[in-house]
Amino acid sequence: MSDLSIDYDSLWQMVLALPSHRFPGSVHGPDHWRRVERNGLILASQSGAYIAVVRLFALFHDSRRENENHDPDHGRRGAALARALRGKAFELSDEWMAKLEYACVWHTDLHHHEDATIATCWDADRLDLGRVGMLDRAVTKIGAIDRRSLSPMATSCVFEG
Repeated sequence: MSDLSIDYDSLWQMVLALPSHRFPGSVHGPDHWRRVERNGLILASQSGAYIAVVRLFALFHDSRRENENHDPDHGRRGAALARALRGKAFELSDEWMAKLEYACVWHTDLHHHEDATIATCWDADRLDLGRVGMLDRAVTKIGAIDRRSLSPMATSCVFEG
């Protein structure tokens, strides 16, 4: 299995089947993960980010939250889950795995990164901050994005806020 042949649907089902705090409408749950994935794919088309990492980040970054509020280690736990499933549910080179883990661990605390893949992961997440009433001006790669390709909420966060 290579990182080019990841069965994302099966991987999502595997993660969703794990015990969690999630409930329908959870602001950090699967609906959010899907929006982050969509945002990331749009951004990656312009930033040159590695799509496998962007998609995996969308799934793992908030997957191990223990609550909807203050949970400072949730990114670290999400990275640990990705590490535990690597080789069983998906393959990723050491270089790309290190970037995925870094992006998950630091997505809440850091704002900028020179690496296009890590920056794209973080921007994709920030573009969905409107769901919790927060706008983030730290989006780093959004300038050249066509506003018609984003959801109305993301458009207002980035272009009208």
